[in-house]
Amino acid sequence: MKFVKFAAAAATGIFLSAGIAAADDQPVVGLVMKSLANEFFQNMLAGAEAHAAERGDFKLVAVGMQNETDFQSQINAVDNFITQGVDAIVIAPADSRAMVRPIKRAIAAGIVVVNFDVALDADAKAQQGLDLAFVGPDNRGGAKMAGDALGEALGKGGKVVIIEGNPGADNANERRLGFEDSVAAYDLDLLDSRTAHWETEEANQVFSTMLTAHPDIQGVMAANDSMAVGVVKALESAGRSDIQVVGFDNIPAVGPMIQDGRMLATVDQFGTRMAADAIDLALGVVAGGPELEGWVKTNIELVKAD
Repeated sequence: MKFVKFAAAAATGIFLSAGIAAADDQPVVGLVMKSLANEFFQNMLAGAEAHAAERGDFKLVAVGMQNETDFQSQINAVDNFITQGVDAIVIAPADSRAMVRPIKRAIAAGIVVVNFDVALDADAKAQQGLDLAFVGPDNRGGAKMAGDALGEALGKGGKVVIIEGNPGADNANERRLGFEDSVAAYDLDLLDSRTAHWETEEANQVFSTMLTAHPDIQGVMAANDSMAVGVVKALESAGRSDIQVVGFDNIPAVGPMIQDGRMLATVDQFGTRMAADAIDLALGVVAGGPELEGWVKTNIELVKAD
């Protein structure tokens, strides 16, 4: 299968990748991701496209957002997929509550929906009478892996801050809780915790402010690697090499930073496979297989220089 990328209408702020050589009788899968400015989702898209090309038995239409808070583009994308009558929607929600109603509309239209990467809010699903499985990692457990690495490096009383993801996203909340679990387990001194909405430049600014307010910071827990990169840039600008940084995602950009010590650790959640696996599960249901239930856990792994 050959793929082409093109920009959608500027009003929607979304990008698409569409299969153009699929047979008419092949199922169509709409993949809804978060920001394609984020290297994690760029890699996810590449993995999904490669998987579609390898399988060759379905048509992929992939949608991303312009930035991490642009969840209206996801709502528009789901509504567009409903209008187009796709067979399945595989979605990583930018906002765990805002996406419940659009997803309910898709299911009511007879479309198979797989929620992956970021879980929908349990209370919001219950309010809408929606029972939908989640395919994704243990974000709290993974964040504790990274936090524990920081705790081991700093020891009791180590002074740390947390750079959080989007407040409306379940994985942001779970990763904050996982880091807080490490704070409690290692008796760390949590000086501050603020969101940078998953964004590199915002994290740079937020952490620079934190560093001014708390020059005795010894460690930083960033809820994703894009923000960890922003933290590292801020440290370099401040001439500080004495502060340990951990992240989450294992994007290629942080590999050299871990190797040379600018970062202590990250957590690999195998993003290049995550969407592909979720697509396979969706196609299984489309083909008449059983509905997904509960939590289908995907792999995570701590990554350090050693």
